[in-house]
Amino acid sequence: MPSIPMRAKPSAAEARGVAASVLAQVMTEGRSLSAALPPALAKLPAQERALLQELCYGVLRWGPRLEMLLARLMPKPLRDKERAVYGLLLVGLYQLFYTRIPPYAAVAATVDAARALGKPWAAGLINAVLRGAQKGGVALLAEVDRDESAASAHPVWLLDMLRAGRSDDWRSIVAANNERAPMFLRVNRRRGERAVYLARLAAAGIEAAAVPHTECGVLLARPLDVDQLPGFADGAVSVQDGAAQLAAELLDPQAGERILDACAAPGGKTCHILERQPALLELVALDQDAVRVGRVHENLARLGLTARVIVDDATRPDAWWDGVSFERILLDAPCAGLGVIRRHPDIKYLRRREDIAALTGLQGRLLDAMWPLLRAGGKLVYATCSVLPQENEMQIERFLNQHADAREQVIDAGWGRALRHGRLILPGEAGMDGFYYACLEKT
Repeated sequence: MPSIPMRAKPSAAEARGVAASVLAQVMTEGRSLSAALPPALAKLPAQERALLQELCYGVLRWGPRLEMLLARLMPKPLRDKERAVYGLLLVGLYQLFYTRIPPYAAVAATVDAARALGKPWAAGLINAVLRGAQKGGVALLAEVDRDESAASAHPVWLLDMLRAGRSDDWRSIVAANNERAPMFLRVNRRRGERAVYLARLAAAGIEAAAVPHTECGVLLARPLDVDQLPGFADGAVSVQDGAAQLAAELLDPQAGERILDACAAPGGKTCHILERQPALLELVALDQDAVRVGRVHENLARLGLTARVIVDDATRPDAWWDGVSFERILLDAPCAGLGVIRRHPDIKYLRRREDIAALTGLQGRLLDAMWPLLRAGGKLVYATCSVLPQENEMQIERFLNQHADAREQVIDAGWGRALRHGRLILPGEAGMDGFYYACLEKT
């Protein structure tokens, strides 16, 4: 067995050990990365946090490929209870093949991480596997990539659904899913125009450009921490993908109207509606997840906005609706999230094939529950961040067939592509996330 390398700096080893623990939570326990990562970041010194994020996101993004490579390098699998060691091996492979970290440093720090995790027995194993990857990795990767799931870094079931649902576009969707997501901002028009904020960014040495097809969108040349954004703490700007910003523009809220934002958490679209139309009679922000509703309150407070926030189930209006109809409703429906995998690569591990049927059933119930709350002549905007037909145009077709008083408003826009119902943005199109929109009018 090759000699075990010199010890790495404690903080470097710690970051890799923490990453392995986070990955074990996601890949084994089914916990989302957005839940597992923040407390892990708090454990590390500031200079190691960016590395932790890079390792966690990177391993999950390329996980199916890395796991098959690891199976070639280590034919005898680890016991189930050694998920942290398994995560460390993936962390090591990711560093070797997807980062510019010098191989000797990657190997040394990953080996030391085993000791930091209280797994000194694994140090020799990790060293041997990573040295083997260095020696024969290129040939092994070529062998691994004969498998479509490994080559695309997508589970088989997901590839099958994308191929069946978007036969002309599934390859571009898969490629976009494996890209790093850019950082979009939404300028708060109550605090100033987009051109003025772009000038503030330029004065701060931050390269950015206006996003076509949006009124307030800005695309940064490079992602950065929100603390570096001029005026962020004062509510001058928010982080929101360009595709998500189209929701408020399609809703087109008017002065004096009563509006419902169903499934509102974490509140980005709620705040955008209020920024766009300050003279609403009332905006009701509804979500059944009490923890995520906390984010709605935080965003409203930072931006100096007011809404009536309700924690309840949108499918059961009798429990929370006061009987007064809404002029407009935004239904950003729970979905498989297959348009935002590049932002949430843990979706590759957390989603299952059977989830799709359950989600489409919920979407149908939500549409049916919202419709009686809309006044005649009112408008409902249906949105998902998925790309599957059954969550999007097929859902709207079902609804139109079952509701004689519903009529589709065709979206005439320069973004996305028209479907037989609604309009779809593919992941990566104009840099944006994958999103679907349809507009319904109550006749």
